[in-house]
Amino acid sequence: MPYSVLDLAPVASGSTETTALRNSLDLARAVERLGYHRYWVAEHHNMPGIASSAPAVLLAHIAMVTERLRVGSGGVMLPNHAPLIVAEQFGMLEALHPGRVDLGIGRAPGTDQVTARALRRTEGPLSADDFPQQLTELANYFTGRDARGVTAVPALGNQPALWLLGSSGYSAQVAGYLGLPFAFAHHFSSENTLPALALYRERFQPSAVLSEPYAMIAASVLCAEDDATAWELAQPAALQFLQLRKGNPGRIPTPAETAAFAYTDLDRLFIEERLANQVIGGPETVRKGLAELVSATGVQELMITTNVFHHADRLRSYEHVAEIAGLRAGAAA
Repeated sequence: MPYSVLDLAPVASGSTETTALRNSLDLARAVERLGYHRYWVAEHHNMPGIASSAPAVLLAHIAMVTERLRVGSGGVMLPNHAPLIVAEQFGMLEALHPGRVDLGIGRAPGTDQVTARALRRTEGPLSADDFPQQLTELANYFTGRDARGVTAVPALGNQPALWLLGSSGYSAQVAGYLGLPFAFAHHFSSENTLPALALYRERFQPSAVLSEPYAMIAASVLCAEDDATAWELAQPAALQFLQLRKGNPGRIPTPAETAAFAYTDLDRLFIEERLANQVIGGPETVRKGLAELVSATGVQELMITTNVFHHADRLRSYEHVAEIAGLRAGAAA
């Protein structure tokens, strides 16, 4: 089964966005050597700890430093953009790197409401109700079927592989109806994973893209030398997520900052529940956890996201997972 990578370009406390982005390039080169299948980056805005705000720009650099690895968005939040712009950007990526580009599309803003308004340049009510129309418009730019006669250059004739992303059942149903591959955000919406996958499979209709359902989930995975080390490494990112939920987004705190934080009982319960939905441990623990996850979900592909304070620990985690999964070095395609 293919294993892939979801990268948020995490920014660590005391570091810079430049370092985070260079780490992404380094990680992409490393996972290609290890045999991972695809490398996606996520669109988020107004979050100091995430540097991947412009997926198309970052993907252009990642594609340039790799050779076989598929590159893509996980995802582009379509309500934030004119479909024409997305078509032009990803058509250009596909023209530059034929057969290697994925366009993962989401319907959430990937940010707060104030920032979403700044992105969309509107003071009107924000809604994703027109998502199907936006998606149709986007797809038409790649085939030349735009009713107004607008030609998206170089998108026309350079269509990347289109995916729908989701964290609930809505996109699952749309993906099934359109016969498209579906990627689910298990890493932050695990309670909805099985219902959404069931909806996708129930509503699936064969298309020119797929004859049968193809589902992937993104899961938070952290593998270290042993369970104790892995759980220790997981704490800074857990604190970062806690702060985000409290309305105080920031960079990944240092281990010292994490240890010194004044946790309440409710904080500790939140982190415990957060980490319970992740696969964390030494190699044997992670091997068992991944096998259980794949068995429970029946997915065709697993996408791994790993956020830790030290880049070297992130690299080692992906190395451990590659060994557990039996990936072949240099096999990315």
